[in-house]
Amino acid sequence: MTDDKKLVNRVIQGDRQAFKTLIQQNERLVAHMVYRIVDIAEDREEICQDVFIKVYQKLPGFNFQSKLSTWIATIAYRHSLNHLKKKKKILTSDLDEDLVFQETSDLIDQKTPEYLFSQQDTKNLVHRLIEKLPVQYKTVLTLFHLEEMNYSEIVEVTGMPEGTVKNYLFRARKLLKEKLKHYLVKEEPQ
Repeated sequence: MTDDKKLVNRVIQGDRQAFKTLIQQNERLVAHMVYRIVDIAEDREEICQDVFIKVYQKLPGFNFQSKLSTWIATIAYRHSLNHLKKKKKILTSDLDEDLVFQETSDLIDQKTPEYLFSQQDTKNLVHRLIEKLPVQYKTVLTLFHLEEMNYSEIVEVTGMPEGTVKNYLFRARKLLKEKLKHYLVKEEPQ
């Protein structure tokens, strides 16, 4: 029996320490999912807690047809999207670059070239640019690069076809690259 199966069995049997361990092993994943989808900071922590309540409630029905982490990511993803729907936010599939990045220009223009080229600032810039992407783009980038999930796992989490996942990943990378290049060229001394 694998470690995940043992852990799940212990949680189902009422072992509180086992559930605490399950949370600790997956809290980063859940936070990444929720924080990439939900923009309102006050809602994020509550949603993360709700996800683990749902995990606890649904755990007896989990049958290990996928990895435990993939199953938990799916719950986090769907719960976050449901939250957005309740808030009546519009999810966009098509990208309008001007709308996505208009606020980012203001952030960049305020900084000196020395500050822009520092490693931490570049990392912050990339994170800010990612935050401006549509939900689907943020999600696939997070799952692929931060959570190191493969395409089939991302398909399982999001319910998107594999071609769509690959397409969103390609578009998101391309947009980030173009915007980074645009701002770096903009900041070069003339």
